[in-house]
Amino acid sequence: MSLTRRRLLGIGGSLAAASLFGLSGCGRAAPATAATGHRFEVMHSEAQWRQLLTPGQYAVLRGQGTERPFSSPLNDEHRRGTFACAGCALPLFSSATKFDSGTGWPSFWAPLHGAVEQARDTSFGMVRAAVHCHRCGGHLGHVFNDGPRPTGLRYCMNGVALQFMAA
Repeated sequence: MSLTRRRLLGIGGSLAAASLFGLSGCGRAAPATAATGHRFEVMHSEAQWRQLLTPGQYAVLRGQGTERPFSSPLNDEHRRGTFACAGCALPLFSSATKFDSGTGWPSFWAPLHGAVEQARDTSFGMVRAAVHCHRCGGHLGHVFNDGPRPTGLRYCMNGVALQFMAA
């Protein structure tokens, strides 16, 4: 595993953010939830979400947090299948679009059609596009314009927000 500039910057930035803010403080897009007036096909009260999700899943999916880099087993998942939302099981990404970005999070160059939506995220003095599940509004990660062909996009997702379904 070579140490590229992207990997070095990604690791350094991730470690700095993780040490300052912990799991739940690394992303602050406007949450796409009932609190914002946005209605989703799958909606639960915060108490119900806490019962349905693990603490890590809740911190990311409902609190717009970010897991530690290289902590998800899905980062090393290479079988054929589909990556779905851990909150509502909506299929989000095909394994055919997964690639190793070297950032420490599962990355994809395209979502399944209509599976995700984006919201503007201006946290940490940056402008980014936060990605959330179309069906339940769960925060999944961010999308960047530095991915591979054919889209040039990198959907950098939190593994804890996903579940893998083998083909």
